[in-house]
Amino acid sequence: MSHTILLVQPANRPETRTYSDYESVNECMEGVCKIYEEYLKRENPNTPTITYDIKQLFDFLDDLTDLSCLVYQKSTNTYAPYNKNWIKDKIHVLLRRAAELE
Repeated sequence: MSHTILLVQPANRPETRTYSDYESVNECMEGVCKIYEEYLKRENPNTPTITYDIKQLFDFLDDLTDLSCLVYQKSTNTYAPYNKNWIKDKIHVLLRRAAELE
């Protein structure tokens, strides 16, 4: 369980920057997926069920101006930064595990 801070900047304007924090990396990756799901709901308000695949999710993430994580490292009492590609790798692992459990 490593405290994780998610930093998101959807557009080039600095005022679009937001952050959220999570109790673990997995919770954070689920949070990233929820950001995309909320975006899909806003874009398709009359669609009762929305589905997507990992490529669509990753395309959405690639379109964000910035996306990164700070993950707490207990051994050094610091936060280590991770980039968009690391986040996509972690999401891929999370979704694959979820699919195996279904």
